Amino acid sequence: MIEPISTAPKVEKAVLVALITPRQTAEQAKEYLEELAFLAETSGVQTLETFTQRLDRPDTRTFVGKGKLEDIKAFVQEHEADVVIFDDELTPSQVRNLEQELQCKILDRSLLILNIFSVRAKTAQAKAQVELAQYQYLLPRLTRMWSHLSKQKGGIGMRGPGEKELETDRRIVRDKIAFLREKLDKIEKQSLTQRKGRKQLARVALVGYTNVGKSTLMRLLSKSDVFAENKLFATVDSTVRKVVINEIPFLLTDTVGFIRKLPHTLVECFKSTLDEIREADLLLHVVDISHPASHEQIEIVNSTLAEIGAGDKPMIMVYNKVDAMPEEERLNIQETGVPEESEQPVVDRVFISALKKQNIEVLREAVNEQVKERHYQIYPNYLQPQVYEGSWSFDGEEEE
Repeated sequence: MIEPISTAPKVEKAVLVALITPRQTAEQAKEYLEELAFLAETSGVQTLETFTQRLDRPDTRTFVGKGKLEDIKAFVQEHEADVVIFDDELTPSQVRNLEQELQCKILDRSLLILNIFSVRAKTAQAKAQVELAQYQYLLPRLTRMWSHLSKQKGGIGMRGPGEKELETDRRIVRDKIAFLREKLDKIEKQSLTQRKGRKQLARVALVGYTNVGKSTLMRLLSKSDVFAENKLFATVDSTVRKVVINEIPFLLTDTVGFIRKLPHTLVECFKSTLDEIREADLLLHVVDISHPASHEQIEIVNSTLAEIGAGDKPMIMVYNKVDAMPEEERLNIQETGVPEESEQPVVDRVFISALKKQNIEVLREAVNEQVKERHYQIYPNYLQPQVYEGSWSFDGEEEE
């Protein structure tokens, strides 16, 4: 009997590698590898094994030492792994040397995140931003793509065919980068016009580490069908919805989640999207309080906010997923509070479960207290809305 040919895409098998250094403890390395495995899973890659090595600094040639590299090579060959993923950014020469040694695809954390963003991006702006970040990442790494031609030398005053090909590729990539920047400038001008029109309402932005429940909370507060999934970077495009709480309207924005070791090129390219955060009147910093590294995640988000120029925004700390904590621990945290160690002005703290819809009304009231102050600044002569049958109005304007 002839076996049917499977048309399902092949699931790639990966090996993950991290270092234990004076700046990164064994516990941190383990936690980072767990997050890297989650990133790999989000990309549709199955993790077979993880490797760690204690070094003062990464090996300049192969990132890990010779002995550890032999261990990784033996495992890759025995289990036919397709890719080895490193938790830190690799130099072009390290990638080239590792590919020669391991004879498989080599990725680092930055490229893995860029790949996820490229799949998740839906709008024209997000797609162009991710593509620009990918080309910026690729440009200094083009040399390794033509290493197989390195033995072909040209005569005096002539270049070898490999170098010609490389220069052609560099020119193509630089042209593509220039084109994407021009395209993003045009989109940014359109976005700026849209944001100017939104100044008539108070603006609130959801921020936080990736996969802490921002999109789920967005759905609850805005009562809209916003995409939410238990994967890293489920949301890449910013989403804006109009929300009304206690008859005070405002705009709520769900933004891309932050993560440790976020590629710098990605931060740069997404700065126009992050304008939604910079121009917000209030930030809702959503935290997965059940995560063992929640304190570190808070610090990463706060440092990223400072980097993009939003470090002085008033903030409500929204501690989510309290339902995933033991009751005694949850009660203790709610009584004693959580030290945030941030210069960000925290105006309130709320403990909720977006999944179980616990304390959502408390959060609504906390948001309303902050938003109505801004609303009255915009509309100092604002009157309480008059309620009619089937409609309500603000300042005499009826809204169906």
